[in-house]
Amino acid sequence: MSKLDGNGRWKSKMALTEHVEQYEERQYKSSTRPTPEEYTMARDYILLPHMLTMVERSKKEIETSTNLLKNLYLTASQAVMHQIHTDMYNLRRELSKRNIKVIHDEQIDLVMYYKILCRGYEERFGIVRDVVRSEMSVRLAKYLNNVAKLIEQKGK
Repeated sequence: MSKLDGNGRWKSKMALTEHVEQYEERQYKSSTRPTPEEYTMARDYILLPHMLTMVERSKKEIETSTNLLKNLYLTASQAVMHQIHTDMYNLRRELSKRNIKVIHDEQIDLVMYYKILCRGYEERFGIVRDVVRSEMSVRLAKYLNNVAKLIEQKGK
């Protein structure tokens, strides 16, 4: 019997929220299931190659056009492609460091299915094509904003 057994304050099972969060985080990291951050990384790993293909297609269309701002569009598309390549490289490194593999499984109607192999845990992950398109447009807008900021800085 310890000194604290007779003290009524220690009978309750209350814990500070910080301690609960730390405990849950430790439990989550020790499990083999992917964390929400790792699911986001897997989704990005799926999206980025599709985005790269989309930008490459657009670049080829621009190359054949007679637009006056053709060189500007080509330079912007190159910058976006470089950013996507950099993100893909960093993402691949981080996924391999965490021992996570994302494998394309199948496509049924409008849903693309992937397998996520995470530290011995296997899960099937599906993404609807409309969600892919909307997420790609949001991501592409961010990349283009970065390019616009660079152009604006060089113009000043």
